[in-house]
Amino acid sequence: MVLWVVLLCTLVSSLLGGLYVLGVFRRQRPNEPPLDKGTIPWLGHLLEFRKDSSEFLKRMQSKHGDVFTVLIGGYYFTFVMDPFSFGTIVKESRSKLDFRTSATQLVMQAFGYKPIKATYSIVHTSSLKHLMGDGLTVLTQATMEGFRKLLLFNLSSGEKRVWQEENLFHYCYNIVFRAGYLALYGTEPPRGAGSQEKAEEQDRLHSNQLFQEFRKYDRLFPRLAYALLPPKDKREAERLKRHFWNVLSVKKVWQKDNISGWISDQDKLLAENGVPEYMRERFMFMLLWASQGNTGPTAFWLLLYLLKHPEALKAVRDEVDKVLKESGQEVKAGSPPVTVTRDMLSQTPLLDSALEETLRLVAAPVLVRAVLEDTSLRTSSGTEFTLRRGDRVALFPHISVQMNPEIHEEPHKFKYDRFVNPDGTRRDFYRNGKKLKFVSMPWGAGVSTCPGRFFATAEMKLFVFLMLSHFDLELVDEEEEIPAVDISRWGFGTMQPVRDVRFRHRPRF
Repeated sequence: MVLWVVLLCTLVSSLLGGLYVLGVFRRQRPNEPPLDKGTIPWLGHLLEFRKDSSEFLKRMQSKHGDVFTVLIGGYYFTFVMDPFSFGTIVKESRSKLDFRTSATQLVMQAFGYKPIKATYSIVHTSSLKHLMGDGLTVLTQATMEGFRKLLLFNLSSGEKRVWQEENLFHYCYNIVFRAGYLALYGTEPPRGAGSQEKAEEQDRLHSNQLFQEFRKYDRLFPRLAYALLPPKDKREAERLKRHFWNVLSVKKVWQKDNISGWISDQDKLLAENGVPEYMRERFMFMLLWASQGNTGPTAFWLLLYLLKHPEALKAVRDEVDKVLKESGQEVKAGSPPVTVTRDMLSQTPLLDSALEETLRLVAAPVLVRAVLEDTSLRTSSGTEFTLRRGDRVALFPHISVQMNPEIHEEPHKFKYDRFVNPDGTRRDFYRNGKKLKFVSMPWGAGVSTCPGRFFATAEMKLFVFLMLSHFDLELVDEEEEIPAVDISRWGFGTMQPVRDVRFRHRPRF
């Protein structure tokens, strides 16, 4: 009899524990935001959120207001949709709201890297040194050299002005990814290849092979991050991880010439902190995705918007030509390609605005903090909510600010000069007469702002600068509408098109 009682109690305890994990007993406490658990235990709104994050959050905002809590895949997320309340979230101390908790889970899931305590400070310190200031000048020069090898290497050979047709998305992603990879991870040593020309040819070949595998992983990444891969795709993801751990192994990377200080410094510091070699190889893969996963797709959207808006294309091209002329350089047949410097890239306010406008339209990150202790949140309207310990608090700026018609007039339209005043200074934005601090947040905000944003911006601007200065460009079908975006990528950066767009390019002179 006693045995049966013990078994029954164990069964009941297990059942209650399971129900608790599934969220059956969760109730809204006083002062907490409205709670919406959905109809499916544990999953909650996961499937709806994954299907179309934007429409789901719009519906929740319409139903519950600017602050609400939803169950998504076993986690409770409190979304704050009021842009005037963003500052409260991003400035809160890490002892209460910590972005590293979610980031740690993501890098473990996606790259197999287990961060040590010093990882964040290592990345932060190295990024300040090499992705900003004088370090960024050096890295911009290395990226320029990468574009010379990949984009401009045959222009000085007197090549005839014939049109070449390409898939625009693949072309942009391919060239930008490879140039960034070569600038960061180094180049083939001429002594090993036999000559400088052969070394450059190997760089072109190997970087293209790497890109093909990277695209396979990139397509799996959103579902991998949400742990939604079916068994077949999961096996493929694991194969690709092992492939990149091998290609980016510490031994192979250190055999290259011209390794960036950003890569070499971080590897040395991890080694000094006792991180084993196999884990540092996973870290290398994480850095590759973090640095190159979104720059190519963004370059695609920027070029596409310019090609679809002739007045924008002319204005930005005129600006590029003006900067070139003032630098004492000229693009002409048979001459070496121009060299674009970081200083030249700082003289392009229209290109800056066009890039920021592109990011406003297509960048859709979800900014997440883990709630480490019960925390009070006071909104701009004066309402006070309590964020519960163990939950997540999230911002989705794509809806709240980037596509908000109260902030950006005609938000669905591309306006290349939206972010710049006639005198070239940056424009301010207001809502209900009150100036906004956050009007577009593709790089995050606060302590979790992307440390590589300046390099990424330089990389994309350099690519577009070179394309506009050296090539005539046109869409194969000028009547083709701008394609819809692939919403499966939402939450992880820049969105991809759901169909191909083809374009033609040829040397300008």
